[in-house]
Amino acid sequence: MKALFDTVSYQCSKLVTTSYSTSFSTATKMLAPSIRQDIFNIYGFVRFADEIVDTFHDYDKRKLFENFEADLENALEDKISLNPILNSFQYTFHKYDIDKDLIKAFMKSMRLDLDKQVYLTQEEYREYIYGSADVVGLMCLKVFVGGNQDKYDELKESAMSLGSAFQKVNFLRDLKADFEDLSRTYFPGTNLERLDEASKAKIIQEIEEDFAKGLSGINRLPVEAKFGVYTAYRYYKKLLTKLKKTPSMEIKNKRIRVADYQKVHLLARSYVKCRLNLV
Repeated sequence: MKALFDTVSYQCSKLVTTSYSTSFSTATKMLAPSIRQDIFNIYGFVRFADEIVDTFHDYDKRKLFENFEADLENALEDKISLNPILNSFQYTFHKYDIDKDLIKAFMKSMRLDLDKQVYLTQEEYREYIYGSADVVGLMCLKVFVGGNQDKYDELKESAMSLGSAFQKVNFLRDLKADFEDLSRTYFPGTNLERLDEASKAKIIQEIEEDFAKGLSGINRLPVEAKFGVYTAYRYYKKLLTKLKKTPSMEIKNKRIRVADYQKVHLLARSYVKCRLNLV
């Protein structure tokens, strides 16, 4: 009956992904069936950790986080958890021999969100993004390459750049919620109360550089992963284009999104390019 429990756990991770992010779940469905569930398993884990620090304001978030962290440690050691999300994640963790230091870095950045509100230096900023985004990209990369360490090492830098780009786009898109609701400022040296075009342009240039490095890695991904990752890349690039065209003060006052019909168009274009080997 353990197999049935595992199946239920995997279904929970998939449900978390489809419920919390239609864009990410769509991109994941473009991956080969052989690796799709493992990406659901990773997303479920990182989503729950992020939810604790970002949204459970009516509860003792520190206590919830510490309990989650303890359950995570037990799940990785025991290779089972009664928390279905952690049970799913530990399976993928062991299946692909994911480096535990990646998990530690991720949990460190999530813990920072309990208290830290302002990132004053580039060093603090880079460390946070590494833990909150780059390592997630590296966990996924280990799945994409089927655990092949040589291929992982070859694509590592590109995967980190793509993770950074996605995270920075999210930061720029979510300025209003992060600044007004959570009192967080991620971009060092940027006055979000008076975000100007020059500051916005500097942030966008940094993101575009990350995207360029990330794309070079997508080109070298195994066929099982390329379409799904390229779809996510195209979505975030479209979102960045919309942010680039939006006046800086307007970004602070509303959340920019990609319309559903545009997502369908992006998906179709991504499919054609991958089929014709144009990526």
